[in-house]
Amino acid sequence: MDALDALINRVSAPRLIEPAPTAEQREQLFRAALRAPDHGQLRPWRFLTIEGDGRHALGDLFAEAIAGKYSEADEEALTKARNMPLRAPLLVVVIARAQEHPKVPAQEQVLAAGCAAHAILLAAYAQGIGGVWRTGELSHDPIVDAGLGLADNEQVIGYLYLGTPQRELRAAPQADIGAFVSSWPHKN
Repeated sequence: MDALDALINRVSAPRLIEPAPTAEQREQLFRAALRAPDHGQLRPWRFLTIEGDGRHALGDLFAEAIAGKYSEADEEALTKARNMPLRAPLLVVVIARAQEHPKVPAQEQVLAAGCAAHAILLAAYAQGIGGVWRTGELSHDPIVDAGLGLADNEQVIGYLYLGTPQRELRAAPQADIGAFVSSWPHKN
């Protein structure tokens, strides 16, 4: 697939089934991630892959976090949390790990980790793999962070759900570029 095609036409695939990406495909995903913009060559990211029974363990961790946050959480809410990781055969947890640096602020490092996540999604799309980037309250929950083994300088950027699209992908919507781009200084 042409790079511009992937950049312009990538869409999220929220309905994913087996099979998960192969080992060879995963290698390409992470090679793409490591090419994200990285001022200072800090590599301010890391990735956790979760599949198989690990998805059930993550679901239990999510339910624990929901129960800890909401004392009134009923069994339906806990079951929903447990089932969240089962929506794809492979999850990649993208973690930003900001480091002290005199020229590269923490915010720039977090953005670099976000670019790495986006590169994974683009590489997935280019290989015919469905993917969707999910966040939400469990992306910044202390119980989940501890369960995933995050250090104090780390934060979850998001969960990339990857697998085979269950249905044909929709066409990418085409936005009016002029609504988002302008010249500066403005000419009267």
